[in-house]
Amino acid sequence: MTTENHDRRGAEICPQPVARPVMTQQWCDLAYIHWRYDPAIVQSLLPEGLEVDTFDGSAWVGLIPFSMRNIAGPGTPPVPYFGSFPEVNVRTYVRKNGIPGVWFFSLDVNRLLPAVVARATYFLPYCWGSASHGLDDNVLATEVFRRWPGGGETSIRIRVGDAIERSDDLSVFLSARWGLYSRGFGKGLRYAPVDHEPWVLHNATLEYLEDSLVIAAGLPAPTGEPHVLFSPGVSVRIGLPHSA
Repeated sequence: MTTENHDRRGAEICPQPVARPVMTQQWCDLAYIHWRYDPAIVQSLLPEGLEVDTFDGSAWVGLIPFSMRNIAGPGTPPVPYFGSFPEVNVRTYVRKNGIPGVWFFSLDVNRLLPAVVARATYFLPYCWGSASHGLDDNVLATEVFRRWPGGGETSIRIRVGDAIERSDDLSVFLSARWGLYSRGFGKGLRYAPVDHEPWVLHNATLEYLEDSLVIAAGLPAPTGEPHVLFSPGVSVRIGLPHSA
């Protein structure tokens, strides 16, 4: 089953702010690269209990590079070294009992300890290898070479354009997500709420892409022109995960 919801009014603002975050962090210099997919293909890769969320009749799979910065616990200073790193995730959009969220197929970073800890505590499919990500003169460049577990790589170059005064419905659907789903114990699912200020989005152009991370997630190679956006970033508050 798939869901379709085109009423995005007010979706840019978090409907339920996180009162007591268990973690804070910043997501900086973020690019959204998305492709349409057959909902049945994406649904086949989701765990029982999650429904693929669709827009304009399609599921959407994203390749999302950004800089993770200043990870901190409640009332503590940012973690040095291990709390800031480049990341690239492959993700899609889902619902459970009407509650929308993000489902991650993979998250690649260049810090082994955070990858292991996130796998063990949040049950998120973090991967470790070499990675770089930087913005220079409106060109965003990202490189990943995965070493564990398995393999995969990506090379991305994005040119950042003008800020978008009013986001269209698709851009809001792809960016305004206020929680993430992950596997729990056994066949269970967990949900963690996410809170941040509204995204400032820019038009962007994909100038170069050589990628195998999407295929490594079990998906067919993407086809068609991607939908591309850029954001300078947000400051994020993540709530305590709970059974979904």
